Amino acid sequence: MAFLPFNISKQKRLKVVIAGGGYAGLAALTNLLQFAPDTDITLIDPKTQHLKITHLHETFRYPLADLLVPFADIVNRYGCRHIPAELSFDQNALESYQNERQLVVNGEMIDFDYLIVASGCESQKSDHDDSGNLLNLNDFATMSGSDLLTRLLDRNDSPELSISVVGGGATGIQFLFEIKQFLDRIRRKAELRLIHSGEHVLEQFPAGFGTYAESRMRDMNIAFYPNTYYREQQTGKILLTEKVTEKQFELPSSLTLLFLGKKQRNIFTANAFGQVIVNQKPLPHIFVAGDCSYYQSLGSNTLTAQSAVRKGKLVARNVLRHAGFPGLLEPYLHHELGYVVSLGPSDAVGWLVAEGNLITGIPALTIKEIVEAQYDLLLAGIDTYLV
Repeated sequence: MAFLPFNISKQKRLKVVIAGGGYAGLAALTNLLQFAPDTDITLIDPKTQHLKITHLHETFRYPLADLLVPFADIVNRYGCRHIPAELSFDQNALESYQNERQLVVNGEMIDFDYLIVASGCESQKSDHDDSGNLLNLNDFATMSGSDLLTRLLDRNDSPELSISVVGGGATGIQFLFEIKQFLDRIRRKAELRLIHSGEHVLEQFPAGFGTYAESRMRDMNIAFYPNTYYREQQTGKILLTEKVTEKQFELPSSLTLLFLGKKQRNIFTANAFGQVIVNQKPLPHIFVAGDCSYYQSLGSNTLTAQSAVRKGKLVARNVLRHAGFPGLLEPYLHHELGYVVSLGPSDAVGWLVAEGNLITGIPALTIKEIVEAQYDLLLAGIDTYLV
């Protein structure tokens, strides 16, 4: 279906509003303009820049600016419009948008033919302590990892510096190894540990992922506390609870980095074509893509940039199909072709094509770089995604 020609357009120029400038939103934007260059697109996002959030751990090596794409550049490149605003959606609002084909943004009435909701979901938060010794993913979106850690080191004269990373998912593991190798590069000694509520790290992936990552942790003398719950970071210490015995204990900790995963709220169910379902009926002119969406289809609903991009591309094509004649839509059937977790600048673990096909080291890094380059080309208007 993805390779079939689009249907004959019923009207000269479509008006499309895209709510959210993340991976899914920009994938939808670039694909709409690839196949229908005269589409009138309004992008609504409260930020001024698109952030490649899945690469934040790399800011221990590279400037944060390398991961930012100003929406002003997107506007200049594609001739669309960006409105800095945040929209909230519920079922009643979506039904109203479907019926009225307009919404109010910053006091302005915006008319549209189609609305694409790609607002994503946020990282789970925990209250920051006043000492600034607790960080989460949002902190790294405003300052590079190297600057944040250097600031801590500069104000801490203790010879027994200790850093705790909480969360053994992909984000926590990638930050853990970057921190270790950053400390080695600047020749600063610190006790580094991983706190994880599960028995093994990277449990959402094939078993070989966790086995390989844990072996590399042992090689680097990174302490591992499995089956352990995080309670609180206080000045100079972290409070923990053993999962099985419920015994509470504490460890010295100068800094805690908290990666509890994504918090899904306002999740919108969609049919196999990406149209939002409200009261068991699809809204034909309201599509959803990215982490805020769950498709009733055979395709992957994982909270990854890969799935977000594929959903964004699909809804762009289906907007054009629905607007044309005879309006046959394309179902979402994408399954992830692989996944790579970085273990620092010179190592990685992943799978390709089949989950049992484990790859590590330089081959895994090479695949990761190819995937990243593919997305950068998409932002530049060059679509190299085959399906």
